[in-house]
Amino acid sequence: MKYIAPENKLFIENRHRFVSNIKSNSIVIIHSNDEFPKSGDGLLTFKQSPDLFYLSGIDQEQSILILFPDSPILAYREVLFLKQTNERIAVWEGHKYTKEEAKQASGIESIFWLDEYEAILNLLLNYAENIYLNSNDNDRYSHTVPYRDLRLALDLKNIFPLHQYKRAAPIFRKLRAIKSEIEIAQIKTACQITESAFRRVLKFVKPGVTEYEIEAEIIHEFIKNRATGHAYNPIIASGASACIGRRGRPAPRT
Repeated sequence: MKYIAPENKLFIENRHRFVSNIKSNSIVIIHSNDEFPKSGDGLLTFKQSPDLFYLSGIDQEQSILILFPDSPILAYREVLFLKQTNERIAVWEGHKYTKEEAKQASGIESIFWLDEYEAILNLLLNYAENIYLNSNDNDRYSHTVPYRDLRLALDLKNIFPLHQYKRAAPIFRKLRAIKSEIEIAQIKTACQITESAFRRVLKFVKPGVTEYEIEAEIIHEFIKNRATGHAYNPIIASGASACIGRRGRPAPRT
C-alpha cells in the first residue's frame, strides 16, 4: 500500500472503546466493503469500509471482523478473517496480507482464512444473545444496492431468528466523532498534502490551462505524497462550467 499505516495501538484502543458500548454477551460482526465490477474482467478500485478499518486497520477486500468480549473461548474474543492468497492471486491482484502481517497491522492475535468463517461464527453464536451488525445509517444514503453488511444481516436473521439484533452504526457515530491523537495527526497530514496540492496549482495556473490539467496537478501531488485518493472528487470549473449557468440552471460539466 502507498500510505504509511498508523500504529496498531489506534485500532486496539478503538476496539476497546467499541466493545465497552455494547451489551453483555454480544457478538459484533463487521464486513469489508464490496468489490464492484467495471467490465467483464475488471473491478473498480477497492475502497475499504471506514468502520472495518477503524476497528482493525485492515485495508483489504473480503475481510471480516468478529468481536465477542464475553466469548467463553478466549482465542475467539477478537477474530479476523482474511482472503487466503496463492501464486495466481499474487500475480493478478498483488500482495495480500499474511497472517503475521495482519496481526501486526491490527493487533489481533486470532487470524483465520475465510473458509473457516462459517464454522467459527456458528460456534460463537451458540453462546451469544445479541448480534451487532453494521449498516449505512446516513440519512443521505439511498439503499438501491444490497451492500455486503446488509446481505449478511438478512442471511443471519433467516438462520438465527431468535437472537436479538442490534445496530452498530450509532456506536460508530458516537465514537468516531471524537478523534484520538493518532487520528488528529493523520488529519493534519491530509491537510498538509492538500495544501501542497493547492500551492502546486497556484504556480501552474495561467491563461490557456484547462480544467483537466489542473485536476492532473492535484492528483500528481496527492500520489507523490502517498495519499490513496480524494476525500471527494475535485470540482474544477471555469467559464460556462462554473457554478450556475444561464437562467439559474446548473451548467453542464465539460
